[in-house]
Amino acid sequence: MCLKQSYDPEITPRHFKVDPKTNRPENVDSDLVLDSFAENALELAIQLRDKTPGATVTALCLGDDESEDALRRALAFTADNAVRVWDEEWEDLDGQAVGYILAQTIKELGGAQLVLTGCQASDIEEGLVGPVLAEELGMPCLTSVSEIEIEAGHLKATREAEGGYTVVSVPAPAVFTIISSETNVPRLPKVKDIRLARTKPINRYETVDLELDEERCQPGVKLERAYVLNREVACELLPGTDGAELAGELADKLLELKIL
Repeated sequence: MCLKQSYDPEITPRHFKVDPKTNRPENVDSDLVLDSFAENALELAIQLRDKTPGATVTALCLGDDESEDALRRALAFTADNAVRVWDEEWEDLDGQAVGYILAQTIKELGGAQLVLTGCQASDIEEGLVGPVLAEELGMPCLTSVSEIEIEAGHLKATREAEGGYTVVSVPAPAVFTIISSETNVPRLPKVKDIRLARTKPINRYETVDLELDEERCQPGVKLERAYVLNREVACELLPGTDGAELAGELADKLLELKIL
């Protein structure tokens, strides 16, 4: 189960600013939360674990010390294990590099029968990590999955499709990317599980612990500039009380602006 932290989507827009030197948001460290799609995937992983005797859930996150908050939340959801992998040189990874590093970490952990990720990060929205993981691990990949059942060694997944949904069965092991649905709404952790999560261990991996190709840990795409679009909005009021007359004036204005 691969997790990601992202910036809280509820941040007030006027408080969200980007540093032009670093291309990173300013002063939002306290507004990092577990990514919403990753939370859906975590909920689905816990549901499957509870239905499958002998199964365990390992929450894996690539991130610095602050990402441990996301792993603590996973433990509060009753994930069995938590793993964090990080190196100070990984500040500007892209989806390709993230997928590669996570895959090497999963191999070091002994592999997995099912790897779940969010369908995409709610901040970057690339949707690359899941497919890259599958390629690196040599597993089939299904995207936009909402429900999963295990049947005789196969994984039956319900996935979003144009105009409805499809049901696909693939052999394990496999990688699925998860969307939000009524069946995987994140639970509210119990108070006792939140307290237990504060003391549970988080296993930490660094570059020296993994068999990594340093070149593949470099971003293939470089971000040149990030900025918040500043839109100036002007509002013009049309005076009067006659509805038909005002409608005509409005139509003229829209034609003048080439909206109609």
